[in-house]
Amino acid sequence: MMPSELSIHVVKEIGSISAEDWNALVSPNDPFTRHAFLLALETSKSVGPGTGWLPCHVLVREKEKLLGAVPLYLKSDSYGEYIFDWGWAGASQRAGIPYYPKLVSSVPFTPASGRRLMVHDDAVEGPVFDALVSGVQAVAERSKAHSIHFLFCTEDERAALARGYNFLPRLTVQFHWQGAGDQSFDDYLGRMRASARKQVRRERRQALESGLTILTRRGDELSEDEWAYVYRFYRNTTGRKGALDYLTEDFFQQIRSTYGEHVVLAMAKDGDRPVAASLSFEAGQHLYGRYWGAYEFHEGLHFELCYYQLIERSIAMGHSRFEAGAQGPHKIKRGLLPSATYSAHWLRHEGLLDAVERNLLYETHATQQEIEMFAEHSPYKKKSSS
Repeated sequence: MMPSELSIHVVKEIGSISAEDWNALVSPNDPFTRHAFLLALETSKSVGPGTGWLPCHVLVREKEKLLGAVPLYLKSDSYGEYIFDWGWAGASQRAGIPYYPKLVSSVPFTPASGRRLMVHDDAVEGPVFDALVSGVQAVAERSKAHSIHFLFCTEDERAALARGYNFLPRLTVQFHWQGAGDQSFDDYLGRMRASARKQVRRERRQALESGLTILTRRGDELSEDEWAYVYRFYRNTTGRKGALDYLTEDFFQQIRSTYGEHVVLAMAKDGDRPVAASLSFEAGQHLYGRYWGAYEFHEGLHFELCYYQLIERSIAMGHSRFEAGAQGPHKIKRGLLPSATYSAHWLRHEGLLDAVERNLLYETHATQQEIEMFAEHSPYKKKSSS
């Protein structure tokens, strides 16, 4: 039972919450749940009416003090989530069971792991955590949502939601670089088998021999002209892949002015003209690759800007993790190894809940086997047993 001194609130605009209060709940290693990032999504109209993502953030207060928060969105589709439930939605609709609207706790368009039920003391048990879950459940009742999804949550959150609230745990996989105490990129290469080391060096050499100037800078160190290319590269990539343009041009402009110190750009230039770039976000000891775009094809350039420049930066900065985004077993050869990602799901319809639960038993087993198989192809030397 929730203690009487705690109160639950729902807000439709993160701008109505103090940035200082909100950020006090955020991990120092998470650039995406910070107030300025979520605010830029809302005020740039990347989320909100007409986008399929309606903010309905849940807060828990003790008097005026903010003790907990959940970034939460009411959704009418499954776009921009990266933990896919299209199969569940299709089966539900074929059975005549409504699937939408649904509630999703995640950072829109961002497949990066982090706390979703943000509590002042990071507890995953206790009255504030319970109050946050109760608040999300109340929003589901009021909005007539047919399901609740906590995406890219922590393993501890997933376990707590499964244990105490009848959420189904789900396991997925990405590919991450983990810090190993390297002091230089050569140290990093030195841990690799000879064939993998040779491939990385060849790809880096191809990029450098393109004649392009390659640089990596923080977002607040780039000119307005260079920033304009970032949005163009984003549009170029989404257009080429036939993907939706989730982010508006105003989002990129706002991030430049309000959040540039958390942005990392790896860029290739032909003279003064940018021809390719990757956009990443950085906080604390973590770096997260997000977007890539190019006007020209050059051998090795994608690997250089999306992986090697960022691994080199992570080593120099002493980062413990670099996440290069969703999907991509090809990342293994570049030193990014399989890493489990987690989510938790509640479905209102008992029959659908039972069917999804049975499906997840098979999926989880297959994902565990997949992780083990990918790990066997690690490019790193095997440690000798003493």
